[in-house]
Amino acid sequence: MPALVIAQHDNRRLDPATLATVTAARVLDSAVDVLVAGHGARAVAEEAASVEGVRRVLSSEAEHFANPVAEDLTELVLQVADGFDAILAPSTTFGRNLLPRVAARLDVAQISDVVEVLAPDTFKRYIYAGNVLCTVRTKDSRRVLTVRTTAFEKAATGVGSAAIEEVPAPPRTGLARFVRREVHRSERPDLTTARIVVSGGRGVGSKENFQLVERLADVLGAAIGASRAAVDAGFAPNDWQVGQTGKIVAPELYIAIGISGAIQHLAGMKDSKIIVAINKDPEAPIFEVADCGLVADLFKAVPELIEEIERVKRERSAA
Repeated sequence: MPALVIAQHDNRRLDPATLATVTAARVLDSAVDVLVAGHGARAVAEEAASVEGVRRVLSSEAEHFANPVAEDLTELVLQVADGFDAILAPSTTFGRNLLPRVAARLDVAQISDVVEVLAPDTFKRYIYAGNVLCTVRTKDSRRVLTVRTTAFEKAATGVGSAAIEEVPAPPRTGLARFVRREVHRSERPDLTTARIVVSGGRGVGSKENFQLVERLADVLGAAIGASRAAVDAGFAPNDWQVGQTGKIVAPELYIAIGISGAIQHLAGMKDSKIIVAINKDPEAPIFEVADCGLVADLFKAVPELIEEIERVKRERSAA
């Protein structure tokens, strides 16, 4: 039987995390269906139908799916679950909230934060704050998985032509209700999907000094991240936190400024393609994972780096 991917979306577009989850599902089974629950989300269903490798899109429309709570969405997943051997969702707040409920109702063990699919019943995932990569084999006949989306390439869109089938929505459970969503808006790229991320740590020293991290991010067109130590110290807001208890990122370039490299932080960024570290402590653990390390005073090195980048950009503009 095919695998089912639960789509994460905003009723307008698919979240890129869903595309990576489709890639993981295709390793499990060549036939992949996508469940889109929303309100006025026909465009999302059509986008899902165009994703490479998707066989069928199950679309369920209801007013209470405009901002679905996990309690209501679980009933929909259970309604269609009998046709699938595997149910997957991205390892985001959305998936981590939903799939444990689904697994409990199906009486199976959920496998979280999968980074590699070895066989239909065997997976790799990190444990101990990302310090150990373990192989897990399940004896359950039905697998319920959350996928670390930074570990998988995003499936291509605009190339498929899957069928869209309507699925009746179960009634609202009344167990929980959506109140409001507070979204931090920024002109900078989204932290979890940015090609370049510049992060600052406790070594930056203060909230005022953190502007140096922001300046470098702006000249590079990058997103801004922070270590938990920097967030706890009040240097940066919570939604910038990268790490085990923050956001998991895997950009093409990750620049760590004044970050020592605690394992909790490394768990959130060590899948980055290129890691650059700037720290005055040559023994800082961050240098163990860095592709390029600079042992220097960040207050001298970063302004010089910004100046050089701006010079190169001016020369290219003049040419």
